[in-house]
Amino acid sequence: MSLLTQKTIKKKISFQGIGVHTGERVNLNIIPASPNSGIIFKRIDLPRNNIIYPNYNNVTNTTLCTTISNNEGTKVSTIEHLLGALYGLGIDNAIIEIDNQEVPILDGSAKLFLEKIREIGINSSDQPIKIIKINKQVKVEDGQKSISIDHSNVTSDIEFEIIYENEVIRTQKNKVNIFEDNLEDIYNSRTFCLYEDIEKLKNLGLGKGGNLNNAIVIKDKKILNPGGLRNKLEFVNHKILDCMGDLFLSGYKIVGSVKCSQGGHQLTNQLLRKLFSDPTNYSLLEIKGKQLPHTFTNHQNLKSIA
Repeated sequence: MSLLTQKTIKKKISFQGIGVHTGERVNLNIIPASPNSGIIFKRIDLPRNNIIYPNYNNVTNTTLCTTISNNEGTKVSTIEHLLGALYGLGIDNAIIEIDNQEVPILDGSAKLFLEKIREIGINSSDQPIKIIKINKQVKVEDGQKSISIDHSNVTSDIEFEIIYENEVIRTQKNKVNIFEDNLEDIYNSRTFCLYEDIEKLKNLGLGKGGNLNNAIVIKDKKILNPGGLRNKLEFVNHKILDCMGDLFLSGYKIVGSVKCSQGGHQLTNQLLRKLFSDPTNYSLLEIKGKQLPHTFTNHQNLKSIA
């Protein structure tokens, strides 16, 4: 069976944890779904109006996480790490059941999502995947922040730069090819914050579930977490993970080159809205056979079920 066919997980996977911002306990299940279903969130704690589709038009808040809502106001937040894992691993279809409003933060990265998906494996269907191919550059700027997406023949690149005054973070920059590179450092990189910003988070009613088990905390010149960093570019690598998750709100894999400087959830969402506002910016293609090189999916270390 072609690697360029739609995929879902082999069987149900369950997670338990707390929301990093709500601090509330939450249970989450990822359930296999049929081809052409896409990704669907279902709030199983609610009896009705409980389906939310992860789409860029449904993003209603981007303050320190990505929140999506349906027309009735039912929402799910902090979806970016899970979606980043699904995007990178090529999971096209899944139902995500959740019994609270925020996806569990787990260890602050996508590591645990990846481990369980790899343990369970995937099912490949006979239905071809669809991709979005970028036809021309689209760019969004906000002061010193910027993000753009441009044409690429067969790759999906993300180049990301962050700039902080803090001496531990400073300026970090990395570029990855989602279809070809080993993304372990991206998946394993945790969310982070400066110690002096914790009080600001509390005043906003956020970060109630944050601790050193699920976030990197930097105080002056010191990382407070035992063991330090998981990789030398963990700060910018986590931003790339966030970007991957937010890009999946397009609904499909994207063939194009993304460049971002000092951006985040809001800027990525603005980019998608601008991209899809003009149909000449992109093409939606159905991939049949092997029209793209094998590198499109050869980085995956999953058990495919033929």
